[in-house]
Amino acid sequence: MSDYFDELAALLRDRGVPAERVASTIEELAGHVAESGADPEEEFGPVAAFADGLGGDTGATGDDGTAGDERTAAAGESWSWTADIFADERRLNEFGEQGWEVDRVDRRGMFVSHRDPERPQRWEYRRETVWPEGRRAVAERLAPDGWEPCGTWFLYEYFKRPGAASVGPAAEIGSPPPAPGGRLFFSARFLLILAVCVLLAVVSMWAVAGFGGSGDDGAGFAAGVATGAGVGAVAGAAAALWRLTRRDR
Repeated sequence: MSDYFDELAALLRDRGVPAERVASTIEELAGHVAESGADPEEEFGPVAAFADGLGGDTGATGDDGTAGDERTAAAGESWSWTADIFADERRLNEFGEQGWEVDRVDRRGMFVSHRDPERPQRWEYRRETVWPEGRRAVAERLAPDGWEPCGTWFLYEYFKRPGAASVGPAAEIGSPPPAPGGRLFFSARFLLILAVCVLLAVVSMWAVAGFGGSGDDGAGFAAGVATGAGVGAVAGAAAALWRLTRRDR
């Protein structure tokens, strides 16, 4: 593993990538491989070709003064984005229909994607929970149907396959739409969870601070009632969220 990343670091430096970007990129990739247990060459491909792609994605400047991301745009479109766990699979397939192929999930949880500029094609995606079966076992189970791993996030493994596997030549896209303008795609369900967490934090801080509990029994009782009402509101919101989550199962 170290030989692959040592060579990759040397190739990136040869391509003019700044040292700090080389270090952060190698750290991120090595962390991904350590977490997934994959072989680097199987995960990322031949080191020289991978370095060519990364050289354009890290902001390095070439001999012609062109920034790395501009060189990447000339060779193909690249785009990083993310979605919450309630929307990720739907969004993956939505963008896959537009020709976006996910290369990996970075340590921030972003789907690092690209689109072939000459012959864009549709991609299909699925997400699998890898516990307790294990990543390797899940990958082996899905491989006969053409699915290959394209990213890991905690207990989730993401898989992709060309649209041609299910629709044949119709998977090619004649005129793909422009790249989406956003990078963050959060569902209403996720925003509700966020609101519940914020409410819970506020109620907890209020209770810990002992609002109105300075020895006045009446004020202390009122504070207790208010705190109880706040906790009840959190519990009610959590119950509503649970029902909403179960509805789609």
